[in-house]
Amino acid sequence: MLEENVPEVTAAEIARLAGVGRAAVSNWRRRHPDFPKPVGGTETSPSFALPEVEAWLRAQGKLAEVPLRERVWQQVTAHPGGAVAALVEAGAALLVVRDRPARWLELAALPDDRLAERLPAVRDEALTARLGAGHPVTVRPAAGAVTLLRAVAELAAGLGARQAFEFLLGRHLEANPRQYTLTPEGCAELMAGLAGPGVRTALDPACGTGSPLRALTGATVLHAQDASPELAALAALRLALHGSAQVRAAAADSLRADAFPDAAVDAVLCHPPFNERNWGHEELAYDPRWEYGFPARTESELAWIQHALARLREGGTAVLLMPPAAAARRSGRRIRADLLRRGALRAVVSLPAGAAPPYGIPLQLWVLRRPAPAAAAPAGLLLLDAAGLDPDGPAQARAAWPDVRDAVLAAWTAYDRTGSTPQTPGVSRVVPVIELLDDDVDLTPARHLPPPAAGGGPAELAAVRDRLDATLARAARLTPPPATPAGTGPAPAQPAAASPSQTTVGELARAGALLLRAGTGTGTDGLPVLTEYDVYAGTAPSGTAATPGPDTAETLVAEPGDVVVPVVGALSAARVVTEDPASGAGAVIGRNLQLLRPDPAALDPWFLAGFLRGTANTRRASSHASTATRLDVRRLQLPRLPPAEQRRYGARFRALAEFEDALRLAGRLGEQLVQGLYDGLSDGSVTPE
Repeated sequence: MLEENVPEVTAAEIARLAGVGRAAVSNWRRRHPDFPKPVGGTETSPSFALPEVEAWLRAQGKLAEVPLRERVWQQVTAHPGGAVAALVEAGAALLVVRDRPARWLELAALPDDRLAERLPAVRDEALTARLGAGHPVTVRPAAGAVTLLRAVAELAAGLGARQAFEFLLGRHLEANPRQYTLTPEGCAELMAGLAGPGVRTALDPACGTGSPLRALTGATVLHAQDASPELAALAALRLALHGSAQVRAAAADSLRADAFPDAAVDAVLCHPPFNERNWGHEELAYDPRWEYGFPARTESELAWIQHALARLREGGTAVLLMPPAAAARRSGRRIRADLLRRGALRAVVSLPAGAAPPYGIPLQLWVLRRPAPAAAAPAGLLLLDAAGLDPDGPAQARAAWPDVRDAVLAAWTAYDRTGSTPQTPGVSRVVPVIELLDDDVDLTPARHLPPPAAGGGPAELAAVRDRLDATLARAARLTPPPATPAGTGPAPAQPAAASPSQTTVGELARAGALLLRAGTGTGTDGLPVLTEYDVYAGTAPSGTAATPGPDTAETLVAEPGDVVVPVVGALSAARVVTEDPASGAGAVIGRNLQLLRPDPAALDPWFLAGFLRGTANTRRASSHASTATRLDVRRLQLPRLPPAEQRRYGARFRALAEFEDALRLAGRLGEQLVQGLYDGLSDGSVTPE
């Protein structure tokens, strides 16, 4: 009989353990009568006992050893109290491992029953020392807890306590993407940068998983509060494991039940919930925090703004991530006007769409400062539109995040020091407060910025037109010749006529003809990242590498001859990496991309990429979820052809790729020329003649 609380795995997780596609697991279930029987789940999504799966894979020679991090993660998911309870339990134990290593070694040497008996006292002591009395971390004993804690400590011995918890928490967040609204690391770092370098005490009244506070460096006391007890506990443990600051966390709604009413912190960083109607409008009508006006029911964001200002010391800085509607809704114009008149609001920054969820809209950062009673209010408000950082690019272009971060911080630093910053058409301007105090008090940056010169002016438009002419001429030269019907071309016959045998990418990978790896987007800071958008749009790498996590064995960097394929989306695409850095050479492979590194002696990369782009091929290898189409690269097919024939097809595929690149460039230049002429004619810098 199967013992209780045995970790269970799904077919997808079995595929991850064995390094195969999910289809392979389905084949094993059909072909092997001794494959483990389901022990849970549903008929369409069964789950299997991990020990049985591990034993079967090892017996079949498909698995040498389940990686430790996978075994720990399976124990987390099998926790009787759920994954969050397991994460809290693991995080509390990791705090003991990190802050009291000698005590942990003593405890770890004890038998399981003695460890379970003595650990709670040591754990509570460590939690109280770092989180203070009344912290939100509650550990409920569960069957199998000691086994989990020993495994977590073993994982920490190899990765470090902080990295071990980040791995487990990251896996949980990745497995439940719709359950949490996260603040991306880059956005959190920008918020911390705007708060300034001298922050010693900070507060996040809607902390989520704690990303903004985690991005601060040098802080000594961090206050975190969230309405969700689960998130408050996870954030408290994450912050405690991240550094040496004292963490004061609470589980309650900050607007209705503020846990830190007497706080006077250096900085408030917050990504508040958006568009909340039930934020306490009725019961909080006479709250002293509404110093700048009582927010309307539809203005929950302005309630969070005033809560942040109320918890700052004089001269302290608040940075809040806001929806763009908060800068323009008429119901909030009186509060916005008072924030301006009294000098509390200092900057509004529009971020590019995709900087933070919801990813479809360009969110804003509001930078505020609690004014000192005798200080004069600044005469101007800094407005910056990061979407205008690449005004000459195509409409669908996205400015690289490092450019956004550097431009925002440079403009804010100059403004904060001198009260002004150089005006950049279409990007930034310090707008006189008196100019903003009209009937609408609309603070949307793009509406107050001088437009960029039309394509740089007539001279620049002429240069764009010359480039367009040259690109169109090149595209004409690269236009493929008329197609030759199959079987009528020169020998040897083409695959469609000869019907050669087919192979798959998965078979080639198992045979050693190519290496197949999934991109993670992590690597050394500053390295460019080739994203799925770049492959689809035919542009140079536009992302920036994130810090590698413990689940990332090594940085995956593209080399000449590699083939990169997006795995999410309905379009077929494949890029061959050349010596040109714009193709991705030297860039980190981003998430939702698969890298195929063919053995040059066995596979021509252009031949490989060309056949991977076939429409029928991608349809056969695609699966459809409710919101996305996902490509199983291992199922993509290509014909078995000798090297000489591969190179013949590869040469034609390469010519097609060059023709496609020329068409894309012509399209971008055409868009730039047309928009420049529209702008020039409308602003008077270009005449109709």
